Amino acid sequence: MAPVATSPAPSSVPLVHQSEDVVKNIKAKLAAARNGNSSDVAAVDEEAVHAKPDGQKLDEVSDAVDAVNEYLGEHRDVSVPRDHDDEWRAAKSKFDEEKDKEAFRNYEDAADHVKALYREQHEKQTVAFNIAAREKYLGKVHARMTVWEAIEKLDSLVDESDPDTELSQIQHLLQTAEAMRRDGRPDWMQLTGLLHDLGKLMCFFGAEGQWDVVGDTFVVGAKFSEKCVYPDTFDANPDAHDARYNTELGMYKRGCGLDNIMLSWGHDEYMYWRLKAQTTIPEAGLDMIRFHSCYPMHRDGEYRQFFAPGDEQKMTNVIAFNAYDLYSKSDDPPDPVKLRPYYEAIIDKYVPNGGRHAVLEW
Repeated sequence: MAPVATSPAPSSVPLVHQSEDVVKNIKAKLAAARNGNSSDVAAVDEEAVHAKPDGQKLDEVSDAVDAVNEYLGEHRDVSVPRDHDDEWRAAKSKFDEEKDKEAFRNYEDAADHVKALYREQHEKQTVAFNIAAREKYLGKVHARMTVWEAIEKLDSLVDESDPDTELSQIQHLLQTAEAMRRDGRPDWMQLTGLLHDLGKLMCFFGAEGQWDVVGDTFVVGAKFSEKCVYPDTFDANPDAHDARYNTELGMYKRGCGLDNIMLSWGHDEYMYWRLKAQTTIPEAGLDMIRFHSCYPMHRDGEYRQFFAPGDEQKMTNVIAFNAYDLYSKSDDPPDPVKLRPYYEAIIDKYVPNGGRHAVLEW
């Protein structure tokens, strides 16, 4: 079996400085794309209320977003694994084959519930907002916690006394990880499943609402894809009428590579940068986290004009992950107390400087 490429060990430079470098690089790309003038970026509305979203409502919307994607399924033309040297990548999920996918809510049931979210998300996810979001969430430290403390913090987001909430956040995370474990996926992939939604911690760090935390992601700074859910709602986004951003390439160059494009801001992007800076989770796991909500890209084959050599492999990584994310929610609730020692042993392996005891910056 071919070895999985791992991400480099975290730098000794504090995360806040690494994050500022990320933002500076993004701004530099924007400046270059605008012939050296980046001062004309419209300011983000600083008067927006940064109230903590209601955990119950966030969970309901997040589940409804997944219901849409469960209904839509995998596009018939999406790239499929071809490298059978990596068994985890080529093998289908066994548990997924046994699922009655028709038992999930269908698209029409979810549509009305989700459309308001996407209308707001598609209107407000501009280039200007995305630069500001990276400065806000990656440019400073909002909390310091161990991985398990972060999981427990996220778990407090949902009111477990509400009769309409059957599962807590931690159970959702463990369901994904446990489905991978039953299928014999690598320990780093199980850890990825456990951590992939932890970016919802942004709810505690001043999220604007739900639209900048959950929902499908897409490329900003270029023409909005018609493969996005409810593509007509992008018409209210100023960037859709800005000549710098409304063409096939927008502010990018053909073949620039996925490492050089800016995805719409949400919990995926936040978690990708945090884990990339502070863990040794393999690059394949980081791909799963960053791109798993970008359905136009990995399901519908969009944005190939930006792909560089190696980027198709990122999509293969995501496809190997996504069935577990979408369809494991019908499994029996796992026991966090019983499972904690198993997953903390994996955390020890991929989180330097203390493993389960390491205090990470969030």
